[in-house]
Amino acid sequence: MIGCGYLGAVHAACMAGLGHDVVGVDVDEGKVAALQSAAAPFYEPGLNELLADIQAGGTSGGATSGSLRFTTDLGQIAGARAHFVCVGTPQRRGENAADLRYVDAAFASAAAHLAPGDLIIGKSTVPVGTARRLAEDLHRTAPEARLVWNPEFLREGHAVTDTLHPDRLVYGIPDDPDRDATAAVLDEIYAAPLAGGSARLITDYPTAELVKTAANSFLATKISFINAMAELCEAAGADVTELADAIGLDDRIGRKFLNAGLGFGGGCLPKDIRAFMARAGELGADQALTFLREVDAINMRRRIRMVELAREVCDGSFLGQKIAVLGAAFKPESDDVRDSPALNVAAQIQLQGGNVVVTDPKALANAEHRFPDLQYEEDLETALTGADAVLLLTEWTQFTGLDPEATGALVRTRRILDGRNVLTPATWRAAGWTYRALGRP
Repeated sequence: MIGCGYLGAVHAACMAGLGHDVVGVDVDEGKVAALQSAAAPFYEPGLNELLADIQAGGTSGGATSGSLRFTTDLGQIAGARAHFVCVGTPQRRGENAADLRYVDAAFASAAAHLAPGDLIIGKSTVPVGTARRLAEDLHRTAPEARLVWNPEFLREGHAVTDTLHPDRLVYGIPDDPDRDATAAVLDEIYAAPLAGGSARLITDYPTAELVKTAANSFLATKISFINAMAELCEAAGADVTELADAIGLDDRIGRKFLNAGLGFGGGCLPKDIRAFMARAGELGADQALTFLREVDAINMRRRIRMVELAREVCDGSFLGQKIAVLGAAFKPESDDVRDSPALNVAAQIQLQGGNVVVTDPKALANAEHRFPDLQYEEDLETALTGADAVLLLTEWTQFTGLDPEATGALVRTRRILDGRNVLTPATWRAAGWTYRALGRP
């Protein structure tokens, strides 16, 4: 595994858990040391336990664990049959396009250590056309190695399960005489998931690259659609949650990802849809994805609307008001605060004079690194004590399971804004709370 961030570390551990001998390589010495001691430098449910189980020679996914070690020495990849590139593709500074410098550097550095017949397998999310370019470069530097594009489909908070039991495996392989032999190596790597029923699709490079970006764009579109309906529901006095339940019963639509609220964030969906638009423009097909601009705009408007709603609930001003923000991570079961809607809202309220206190079960250290001027509190009760308004912005079970009466005994004023539409309004109102949510009357 070349690159041991979120994707690479999880993939390394899971592949070792399935019985393979794995070496993970990263330039970050601290990250390597943490992973080697079975302590991932980020929070992902089940990962530390899997790392420890592998070191103890346990089993995972029905197979006896293989070996797993982490190093900063790229030369240690020599002798491996398959080399996964799992480095990041952040948004390029000042642009929408993806920054491919880490991908390019990883492939260029790895090429010197490849033997004839080795596979180098791209898992990073890249603009369509990247694999073909990298394959041409590889042919010049390591002509007897083979490049495959094998996109990842991990959900933060469920990444271990998604890797061990993926719903689909996509192999991007050129249509040439070596295609079947290349696919056979991947089949050997993924033997356990395939035996468990995971779908397997073999396609060309551009299609494999588009599968990930198209999937992310569709999910983002579905989320922004229901949030657009939330805007309309507010204007019309309708309830977006009941609307979502009703249209979700149509099996052509489905209920998943129709949860109106604060919108999406994180290190994938926002930057991936922007990079998708940028690449479409480079290919002369920008008109095909113009709708994604509105998807992005709707998503960002949710944050502005939440601040407006909070100010409205606080009688028109945040001055002198303590605002308890429940959530810092962009989603529950993660400590990832990249493009976090919760932190964005918290920062805007603080700039408007609010005394903001943010609490989160796992993400406070990362939040403080990105937003050092905000006030953070590990203890939930302390964060709630004396609050003039409570904003539930990340749907951790610790927050969704709060008791209205017990919580009411802590706050100064019983006002709650449900930024994820996960609470039962009648229950909170019956306990004397002013309850407000995006898209609900």
